[in-house]
Amino acid sequence: MKTQFTKVALVTGAASGIGLACAERFARDGCSVVIADVNEDAGSTHAKRLNGNFIKADLSRREGCKRLVEETLRQHGSVHILVNNAGFQHVSPIEDFPEEQWERMIYLMLTAPFLLTRYCWPSMKKQKWGRIINIGSIHALIASPFKVGYIAAKHGLVGITRTAALEGGEYGITVNAICPAYVRTPLVDNQIADQAKANRMSPEEVIEKIMLAPAAVKRLIEPAEVADFAAYLCSDAAAVITGAALTMDLGWTAR
Repeated sequence: MKTQFTKVALVTGAASGIGLACAERFARDGCSVVIADVNEDAGSTHAKRLNGNFIKADLSRREGCKRLVEETLRQHGSVHILVNNAGFQHVSPIEDFPEEQWERMIYLMLTAPFLLTRYCWPSMKKQKWGRIINIGSIHALIASPFKVGYIAAKHGLVGITRTAALEGGEYGITVNAICPAYVRTPLVDNQIADQAKANRMSPEEVIEKIMLAPAAVKRLIEPAEVADFAAYLCSDAAAVITGAALTMDLGWTAR
């Protein structure tokens, strides 16, 4: 059965990178898009361009998560698609990993997706249709040194994905995680610069010799490619896909 309503897509961290690409794709597909971010200037500009709405939201606080969903429901009456994308990276050994960074990463990338899912759940359950896309990472499935906060949060996000999928199936709610390798985003650009400085390499060498060393396909993923996958998972064609941690890893885990 084909859906016949205009969908409301709420995308976090949508002022740039993967989140912005998802917002652009959903807008092209006819959704009413809500861009959530702390970057008010960029978020507002993109929302206006996409004929959507911008809501400034600090998702590192429970009040920010709750207000985001309440405001989306006030403006649109429902949420059909939730993309949990907001996040950041910090790299340091466990013994030096700042405790405040750990707490912020776990809240923003694990607790916030749980809370946003929880707050959107009644709307999706009532309409018997919902799509939740959690933007994970290849590091939701494997580990690398010096990224303990990021990896812990992303591994936990897969657990939320699987549990929510089991609970949502009878209500027409599917929940999936997309787990890409390195995507060409501002976050990855910053990592490239940091690695280049630490290893005394050029940015091109960092990409080739560090980031893409385990990959079969030797290039970065484009944000639009992740967005296209997210759109597919929200389509009727993907209605039977749920509870999955789906890799876009350039062949990284084929070894």
